[in-house]
Amino acid sequence: MDRFELNILGCGSALPTTRHFLSSQVVNLRDKLYMIDCGEGSQLQFRAMKLKFQRLNHIFISHLHGDHCFGLPGLISTLGLLGRTSDLHIHAQPDAERIFLPILNYFCSQLPYKVIFHSFDPTKNELIMEDKSLKVYTIPLKHRVPTAGFLLEEKPKSPHIIREMIDFHQVPVKQIQAIKNGEDFIKEDGSIIFNKVFVRPAEPSHRYAYCSDTAYLQKIIPIIEGVDLLYHEATFIQKDIARARETLHSSAKQAALIAKAARVKKLILGHFSARYPDETLLLNEAREIFPNTVLAEEKMNQKI
Repeated sequence: MDRFELNILGCGSALPTTRHFLSSQVVNLRDKLYMIDCGEGSQLQFRAMKLKFQRLNHIFISHLHGDHCFGLPGLISTLGLLGRTSDLHIHAQPDAERIFLPILNYFCSQLPYKVIFHSFDPTKNELIMEDKSLKVYTIPLKHRVPTAGFLLEEKPKSPHIIREMIDFHQVPVKQIQAIKNGEDFIKEDGSIIFNKVFVRPAEPSHRYAYCSDTAYLQKIIPIIEGVDLLYHEATFIQKDIARARETLHSSAKQAALIAKAARVKKLILGHFSARYPDETLLLNEAREIFPNTVLAEEKMNQKI
């Protein structure tokens, strides 16, 4: 089975604590790594989780608050020290290049690889990255600065070839890819063997949505509807909803309401405020509305 999994490097909010690292996570799709946010300490967690630096080619920054991006210069420097030569692509709102390029020019002027910034409009839901395996879309969010979440959508997989039928009908190797693409097989005598004889349906593709930081925002529901896994910030409990509204964050209850309305399969709560020493308060609040909820934690590995 192809690997598509989420690795949590950090799930705390702005104030660092001894319990949590700052926001960062890595999605692994068939051993290609995609980082979402890069708070302080991300590269240490990357190493602690035994993730392979050379597999990382794309970093997505949701917004330019320090707890989501201050780890970026250090990670870029470390990749250079490790001898990286392939390009590194950073996807963020337009100000990111203006802010980070002078820092990189000062501290990382001799990098053996290129850092390429790709700007996106955080107010739009649009495709911002595509490769052979994955599409990444922005999810417009509501926060104190321009902010976007990300929807990672696995591309449809090829059907499984039934090797016994390929051999039985003596299909040439050069035609197997055409059969994978849905074509029938025409034998030398002109007879047609229908495609369904040779293939089993592919495993379904999966989708993952990352929504942090944001106030309660119903307009994201159609974008994330039916995703296999949703990571949604839950900075506060409902008792502190006034503070949530003031800072444009969400409560655990609001995260659960979004998950229920969007009919997602599983919800992970994250971006925890340092004010709650016992985060089961958040979990219990969310599970009253959306039972299939778990708390994020450092070094968590979650199948998507």
